[in-house]
Amino acid sequence: MKRLIIQLSVIFTGMSVITACQKNLVENPQSTLTPAFFATAQGFQSGLDAAYGGMRNLWGTENLFTICCIGTDEFITGNDGNNDINKYNSNYNPSNGRLSGIWNPCYTFINTCNGLIDNADQITGVDAATKKSMVAEAKFLRANYYFTLVQFWGDVTLNVHFQSTPTTAAVRNPMADVYKLIIQDLNDAIASLPAGPFTNGLLPGKANAAAARHLLAKVYLTRAGTVAKDPNDYQNAYTTATSLISDKASLGLALQQDFASIYQEGNESNSEVLWTIQHTANIAYNGPNNSSGTDNVLNHMWVPKYETFVPGMQRDVFNGRPYIRAVPTHWLTDTVFKDKTNDTRYGKTFQTVWYCNYAAGIPKWPTPVPAGVDPSLAGKPKFALGDTACYMPGVDVSDAKIYSTRYLLMPPRKYNIQMAPAMKKYFDTKRADQNAPSIRPVIVWTLDETYLIAAEAAYFLGKLPEAVGYINVIRERAAYPTGNPVAMDITVANLSLDFILDERSRELCGQMVRYFDLARTGQLANRIILHNTDAQLNFVTPKHLLRPIPQSQIDAVTTGTPYPQNPGW
Repeated sequence: MKRLIIQLSVIFTGMSVITACQKNLVENPQSTLTPAFFATAQGFQSGLDAAYGGMRNLWGTENLFTICCIGTDEFITGNDGNNDINKYNSNYNPSNGRLSGIWNPCYTFINTCNGLIDNADQITGVDAATKKSMVAEAKFLRANYYFTLVQFWGDVTLNVHFQSTPTTAAVRNPMADVYKLIIQDLNDAIASLPAGPFTNGLLPGKANAAAARHLLAKVYLTRAGTVAKDPNDYQNAYTTATSLISDKASLGLALQQDFASIYQEGNESNSEVLWTIQHTANIAYNGPNNSSGTDNVLNHMWVPKYETFVPGMQRDVFNGRPYIRAVPTHWLTDTVFKDKTNDTRYGKTFQTVWYCNYAAGIPKWPTPVPAGVDPSLAGKPKFALGDTACYMPGVDVSDAKIYSTRYLLMPPRKYNIQMAPAMKKYFDTKRADQNAPSIRPVIVWTLDETYLIAAEAAYFLGKLPEAVGYINVIRERAAYPTGNPVAMDITVANLSLDFILDERSRELCGQMVRYFDLARTGQLANRIILHNTDAQLNFVTPKHLLRPIPQSQIDAVTTGTPYPQNPGW
C-alpha cells in the first residue's frame, strides 16, 4: 500500500521561516518557499506535502511524548528520563528544549499552510475541485498545529498569512481568536475533504472530513473549559461527535471487536483509525542519522531494563531497546486498571511477560531451595529457553510466592524506575536494529475517542443516560474475549468527571493526550498532586497550568512590545 511520506528541513528564527523542501515522491526540491513557488502546481503539492511532514515533528517525537505523557497522573519519569519538565522542579524553565521543540515546528508549518491558503487562487494547471480539496487539507493541518499551541500556551501569536521574510515583532492574540480560526478552518475542511479515511482509496495519513469532525468535537469540548468558552460549546461538541458516530457505517468506520487490534502492528489503517502520521524506513527521512527530530521514537520510551534485571534475558529487537523514559504510576496500575478479570485492556496495553531468550543466563535453583519448592530441583535450571523469565501480574502477591516462583515475579509494589511494564501500543518488531526508531505510522485520532468525547460533552450537558450509553459501548468492547460485557456496564450512579478521566486512561493510555485531558477538565493540579510522586511536591498553581513560552521566542522579539511570558515564569 502506498503511503504519504515527505520530509521538510527547517530553520526557525523568531516568527520567520527559512525552508528547504524535499520529498521522496516528487523531485525538484526548493531551497526557499515563496509565493511564486506556491503558485505553481508542483510547488503547491510540494508545500502541502511539507505541511503534512511537519506533523512528524510532533507525533512520534520525544518532545510531545515528554510534555503530554510523563508528569501527569499516568506516568512518572523512568531511569533514562531525567527531564525536569516532568517533575516541575526548579530546573524546568522557559529554556527547556522540549518546549521550543513543539513551538517552533508548529509555527514553521503554520506558515507553510498559510502560503498554500494565500496563493491557491494563483495556481494554474489544477482543476477547481482539486484545488479546493488541497486548501481544505492545509486548513485541517493548520487547525491541528494551532490546537496544539493553544492547549499548551493559551494566548499565542495568530498568523493567518504567509511570511516570506523574517520579522522581529510579534504579539500574543487572545485564545478566543485562535479558537475561532481553528473552528473556521475545520468547518471549511469538513465541507471539502473526502468524507472518510477510506473514501476512494485515500492514502493513509491524508486529511479527511471524519478526522476533521472528530477534531472539531474535541476543539469545542476543550474550549468549553477555558475563558474563551462559548455557551454552545458542549452542545456543539456533543452534536459533532454523535453525528460522526451515527455516520460511521456509511464512512466504513467501526469499533474493532478487540481493543488490542486498534494498535496491532501492521493494522494501523483499521476501521477505527481516523488519522495517522506516516513514517518511512528510508533513513534519510526517518532514521538514526536523521537530526531533524522527526524520528518516531515511541517504541523506545517505555522499555524497561529487562536485560539487566531478568535472568535469562538479553537485548533483542522483539523486546526493544531498554530505554525506560516513563514508568506507570501506582494509581494507573492499581486503580485505573484494577479490574483485570472482565476488563482486558491492561494486558493489551502493557507487556507484562518476558520470555527467556538467553540460555547462558538461565538461573539455577539454590541449595537449599526456598520453602514450597521441590527439594530435588536444587542446582537445576529454573526454566528453559522460551519459557517465562519474568511476569508482572498487575496484582499483589506474597513475598513467599515471589521467592518460590521459578521466574522473576514482580507485583506492582516491586515496580521501579528501571523495571516496570512496557507500553505495547508502539512496539515495532520489524526493525533490523534494536536502536533504530520505529517506521510504524503514529495513530492520532480514533473512533473510540469520539465515543468518549460524546460522553464527556453529554455529562456536562446533564445528559447522563446518554453519557453512560457511549461509555458502555467502549467498556463492553473491553471485555472481549474473556470478560463479561454485562459486568463492564456502568449506571448513572457511577458517572462522574473522575470516572470519565479514568476511562480515558484505560482506553487512551500513553497516546499523547493525557496532559490535554487534565488541563481541559481543570484537573491537572488535582491529579498530579494526588498521583504523581515525581511532581506532586513541585506543582504549583497557577504557574504550572500553562507551559512557559520558550525563551527563544521571547528573545527573538526585538521590535515593539516585548513578547509576554505566561504568569509565574
